[in-house]
Amino acid sequence: MPAFTFEKISPPVRRAPVATTPKKPRGLISQMIDRVAARRARRTLHAERAMRRDDKPEE
Repeated sequence: MPAFTFEKISPPVRRAPVATTPKKPRGLISQMIDRVAARRARRTLHAERAMRRDDKPEE
């Protein structure tokens, strides 16, 4: 028979909710890509509106 016995000790029960980690600020490159994408979307939308205006028949 072994001279030592080991008991499994369970971790303490958490009573408080787990704290959420704060979001890291976005990197500079991500911000630059977002700006380029927003400008491109705005430019495309503006071009589509101009095309629609040109397609309407004038009376």
